[in-house]
Amino acid sequence: MKKLSTIFLVLALCLPVIINTSNAQEEESSSPFSLGTDIVSNYVWRGTKLGSGPNIQPYVEFGIAGLTVGSWGSFAFNTSSVVENDFYLSYGFNFGLSLGVTDYYYQGPLFDFSDSTGSHAIEINGSYEIGGLSLSANYIVNEAGGAASAGSDMYFEAMYSFENFDIFIGAGDGWHTTTGNFEVVNVGISTSKEIKIIDKFSLPVFGSVIVNPQAEIAYVVVGFSF
Repeated sequence: MKKLSTIFLVLALCLPVIINTSNAQEEESSSPFSLGTDIVSNYVWRGTKLGSGPNIQPYVEFGIAGLTVGSWGSFAFNTSSVVENDFYLSYGFNFGLSLGVTDYYYQGPLFDFSDSTGSHAIEINGSYEIGGLSLSANYIVNEAGGAASAGSDMYFEAMYSFENFDIFIGAGDGWHTTTGNFEVVNVGISTSKEIKIIDKFSLPVFGSVIVNPQAEIAYVVVGFSF
């Protein structure tokens, strides 16, 4: 597992450069690279609040055809809170299916993939979209003490997008519950809008109301993107 996880991490870091170099002679109408940042009032993930206070969540991504490679992070303004930096690789098919791998990296030693103190939880994930319905399944393959994954952690979610809002429900075990049992942990509604600042600039704003039935707690999260 340690060797495979290290190989995945290196590929996630280097693959964009390799692919971009191999296609350097091709004319592109737009760059395959994209980047952005969200600022959120709180970091709530799959029904669990991580850390405290506002978080800045940047990403850098490379995409070509159906392949996407990127890195996403969450960094709290409160420096004592959770620091997360994830690496991901996915491929989307033209019939709605997407398959991928995510390395959830919490800021311990970069190359520590051990069971007892490892900083990386490696997740295999898949999703399928048809119309407004989106279904996803996620499975953690390793135990990592530093990342608090037990191995075999599962999470499933269904979301339906209406014209002006989305509703979702998710259930999981291991990482996702205080009991370790498989339970519903993430139910809510989300929406977004653009607030016009000046004639040529609008600020995308989004928000969610989230309930975790298993933990008996609710959150309201708002944020904006730029």
